[in-house]
Amino acid sequence: MKACSVRRMSKIHFIGGEKGGVGKSVVARLFVQWCIDKPLPFVAVDADESHGALLRHYPTFARAVDLERPESADEIASLALDSDRRVIVDLPAQSDRLVAAWLAEAGVLDLARESNVEVIFWHVMDDGKDAIATLGRLVERYAKRAAENVRFVIVENLGRGKEFSLFDRSPARAAASAAGAVTIQLPELHAPAMRKIDRSDGSFWAAVNNPAFAADLFTRMDRQRIKAWMVTAYDQLARLGDLA
Repeated sequence: MKACSVRRMSKIHFIGGEKGGVGKSVVARLFVQWCIDKPLPFVAVDADESHGALLRHYPTFARAVDLERPESADEIASLALDSDRRVIVDLPAQSDRLVAAWLAEAGVLDLARESNVEVIFWHVMDDGKDAIATLGRLVERYAKRAAENVRFVIVENLGRGKEFSLFDRSPARAAASAAGAVTIQLPELHAPAMRKIDRSDGSFWAAVNNPAFAADLFTRMDRQRIKAWMVTAYDQLARLGDLA
């Protein structure tokens, strides 16, 4: 008797947070590096035209889409439908309405469900009230789909805030938990080391493992700090289990 083959599930990871400056692109770059190191099949999509962080730091793996052009945004879905892999989308600030309009107009969530594609909304946040409010709106918009093919990841960015007790007590946190959201923390990286990575346009791997890369910029201690930060951050990503 033939064994039944089980189709692996593709995943679309929308890495956002609505607010600017909360570390969305850092999380997207870290997740890309995680997939490279594992290794896991993936493709990176840079939807943040103002910064283009994935295109700058991971040009071999990233491509651009314009969320204001539905035909361009369609590539996100096509990439997940064409192959079993992770599609990692770095969203710009204040893009929730654009994403929601595209998903609704094209019936993307229905197509994804029919095609065994999981859609995962990442909410990267600082410890401010605005981040809590935007999470609440995100969960409210998609919570009904949580029983189907939509899931949520919340990232508390310790580099953008240390006190998340207001979030812990919030209705948004309760609603997210009810929808099955998983919360992880992004550890804080020494600010000068992070600035050097951003200035170099290099990958996290290059910053840690390639002594010839930006040798005039990174000290040995910079590279060691980044390496230790990545170990801790990877421990957090590992907590996602089948969400990653």
